[in-house]
Amino acid sequence: MNKIDDSKDTELTPEDGVVAVRRAMRILEAFGGESAYLSLAELSRRTGYHRSTVLRLARTLALDDYLAQQPDGSWRLAHAAGWLGACYQATFNVHDVVEPMLRELSIATGESATFYVREGSQRICVARIDGSKSIRHHVRVGLTLPLELGSPGRVLLAFSGAEGEPYESIRRAGYATSVGERDPEVSSISAPVYGIQWKLLGAIGISGPMSRLTNQTLIKHKEAVLSAASSISRAMMGVRQDGSYRKF
Repeated sequence: MNKIDDSKDTELTPEDGVVAVRRAMRILEAFGGESAYLSLAELSRRTGYHRSTVLRLARTLALDDYLAQQPDGSWRLAHAAGWLGACYQATFNVHDVVEPMLRELSIATGESATFYVREGSQRICVARIDGSKSIRHHVRVGLTLPLELGSPGRVLLAFSGAEGEPYESIRRAGYATSVGERDPEVSSISAPVYGIQWKLLGAIGISGPMSRLTNQTLIKHKEAVLSAASSISRAMMGVRQDGSYRKF
């Protein structure tokens, strides 16, 4: 990786200021749950900046308590970075992430898309986008349904650690299908959604009449469902489009 050295003292233009801010953010983003303390060399490696650049920016961030330096010279996130994270968590609305993705999934498949969470021995519909077709499966937001019947419940059980079959197979596949299981006229396919540190948050899936959603059709929509689940999980975890993590 080519090292970027902007350590020379030059007069900053507005564009230079933007670059400096973005570089400072890159340094904060270099930290993660598994990387509480980072040496100057490791920060340089992760960001691609020369050590002199990293040191100057780290010292600047430390002035406002976004970073703190340890006695051994390593760096860690400080309380101002934690305050930003707390503010984000306090104002974060899961529906802002889930509902747009449900809408995209519904458009892509033509079926109703739903997000369920587990509540004890039941699953609750917390977000729903109805499909465009006149004949469709109807579930209202807030409805509670059994875990043991239907692909969303099976997914929630499987990825919560339920033992035996069909849960072992569901974990290996990464998704579950259901044909006439809870409702004799309804089929569905669902996949798990995760949050920070891979904590299971819920299950996303599509459902519709068996006459339209045959086993073959469910498998045809598998990639769309898995992609939606992955996109929501990445958003919940704070993963950027390039695969790196936002940790503050």
